[in-house]
Amino acid sequence: MTVLVTGSTGTVGSEVVGQLADRGVPVRALTRSPEKASFPAGVTPVAGELTDPDAMRAALAGVSGVFLLSAVAPDELTGTVNTLTLAREAGVRNIVYLSVIHADRFTDPPHFAAKAAAERMIADFDLPATILRPGYYMQNDIVGTHRRALDEGVYAPPVGNRAVLATDIRDLAEVAVVSLLRREHAGEALPPETIDVVAPEVLTGTAIADLWSAVLDRPIAYAGDDLEAYGQQMREVMPGWMIFDMLRMLRRFQTDGMHAAPGTDERLRELLGRPMRSYHDFVRDAAAAWTN
Repeated sequence: MTVLVTGSTGTVGSEVVGQLADRGVPVRALTRSPEKASFPAGVTPVAGELTDPDAMRAALAGVSGVFLLSAVAPDELTGTVNTLTLAREAGVRNIVYLSVIHADRFTDPPHFAAKAAAERMIADFDLPATILRPGYYMQNDIVGTHRRALDEGVYAPPVGNRAVLATDIRDLAEVAVVSLLRREHAGEALPPETIDVVAPEVLTGTAIADLWSAVLDRPIAYAGDDLEAYGQQMREVMPGWMIFDMLRMLRRFQTDGMHAAPGTDERLRELLGRPMRSYHDFVRDAAAAWTN
């Protein structure tokens, strides 16, 4: 068994690479710059990007599994369709595709629309795939401008006060790895499956700020739902097209909220052998790391 991991140097992809390597699974890690990448033993860096058909054809040759992460980008859908098409042609029998919760419902954020189209392709071609739909990444809250805001006593992301479902990237990677191994070791082809990968607690922006306040033992205030102001702040770190995409997503969080499919908690517990980490668990771990 050899697994190709795309997006291998990012936050999610590197966690998947590490967990596969820890289990002794041979990994090919796709990266634009193999000479700059640092991977665990047993991981082979391969040069390429999803929009390059020749590079992807070479990267897919001889692999039995693919963890397909397509980063948010203007050409996201092109890269995803290329890779799924070439994986099908190569006879890859084991695909885990990283989508997003409500990809089929929140159609106006561009990266949701791209992932919904990829899900339709998987269904249309009956590809041997598990589709993972995470919620809001917990780790987003402790990097960059979000971390600086916490240091200043503010929870900045305008996630709204409807219903936020969050995902710890460590759990997401583990569900991906378990799903790959299940398909690899099954005696027969497993049917396609879509899994919402979210912690069971339903959060709000205010509740998240309160959690940080309690764990850090100092006041943390929710910055509120002003998307325009948040977009202006993000101009320091994001291009305009990405800000537009993120604001469309956050608006849907504020107006619609998130809702996991029935049976989600039970399915995740079955796969992991334990409950998903809660946002409180994540905050506690982050605070402990900051003080050590």
